[in-house]
Amino acid sequence: MAGRGTLHNLDHRFSGPRIEVVDDGWQQDADWAPEFMKSAPQSQVREIQARSIISHNQSPDVPFSRSINPYQGCEHGCIYCYARPSHAYLELSPGLDFETKLFAKLNAAHLLRQAFSKPGYQPQTIVIGANTDPYQPIEQQYRLTRALLEVMLAHKHPVGIITKSAMVLRDLELLQALASEDLCHVMVSVTTLDEDLRRKLEPRASTGQGRLAVIGKLARAGIPVGVLAAPMIPRLNGSELEQIISAAAAQGANQAGYILLRLPHELTQLFDDWLTLHYPDKRQAVLNQLKASRKGRLNSPAFGDRMRGSGQFAELLAQRFRLICKRSGLNSAHTPLNLHAFIRPHQQFELF
Repeated sequence: MAGRGTLHNLDHRFSGPRIEVVDDGWQQDADWAPEFMKSAPQSQVREIQARSIISHNQSPDVPFSRSINPYQGCEHGCIYCYARPSHAYLELSPGLDFETKLFAKLNAAHLLRQAFSKPGYQPQTIVIGANTDPYQPIEQQYRLTRALLEVMLAHKHPVGIITKSAMVLRDLELLQALASEDLCHVMVSVTTLDEDLRRKLEPRASTGQGRLAVIGKLARAGIPVGVLAAPMIPRLNGSELEQIISAAAAQGANQAGYILLRLPHELTQLFDDWLTLHYPDKRQAVLNQLKASRKGRLNSPAFGDRMRGSGQFAELLAQRFRLICKRSGLNSAHTPLNLHAFIRPHQQFELF
């Protein structure tokens, strides 16, 4: 389907019996096809009231322990997205449902203020967008990410952002105000600079060159910004690692990271189907290389292995990453965000 990352909804690991309408291929006349087969399904957004907003993790694989995702599901439609399987917990498919049946947490900013007001709360950097993109297209309407940033600024709380969307520039003035007090850092995810590959991998995301331009605009505005080359996929974009990182450094990025493709749960079948559709001649080579990097499996949930892998290809990728970062002057110094400026909500009244 045009503009979507996957063509179908596969059964998820919690699925019960269900009936699906399918095209058996007997009739090939496009004019005959029913409406649901002529165009990609439209996105549907369910507005919800979340019970909590800050997620906690103890993973040694990520440099943060707290995150917020104002949206569930993601309209960008990235076929490789490791968040897809989380839709199964909602009794929805990690396939087409993930990119068309979305959830907006309308009370996100309110819950964040409540969390900040608890007497025992101690500030630590909160990353917005660790699971789904906080600047996916529906943010234009709901502005939940902007509302969260406004709360962060009002209470001088450190925040990190991960996105692949140029929409982050809409909030430039908020990010500048946060950056002026060492309270924010942005990581822009760049998967490929090959536009044909990008359209297949990430059908509703900004272009690779557009994301590099975002890095440049953020850097020139005084906002600390890095690049996340992710995911690296052998035989597809793995050769672009140096190009992506050096181009981001030229735009002003000061940090870089990378992730080897992960295929948890239903994502294995979705990605296999995607390869069969778009790159059938490379399919087996890609899967074999991934297996060689995951001890014979297509996915490893083990800490220390799930993000980087092991084996010859994974080790070479890590060496290449370290070398290009050294050549580009990235990751040479890490300045932690400011944890000491935090103002608890009730404290603000004491200022007047």
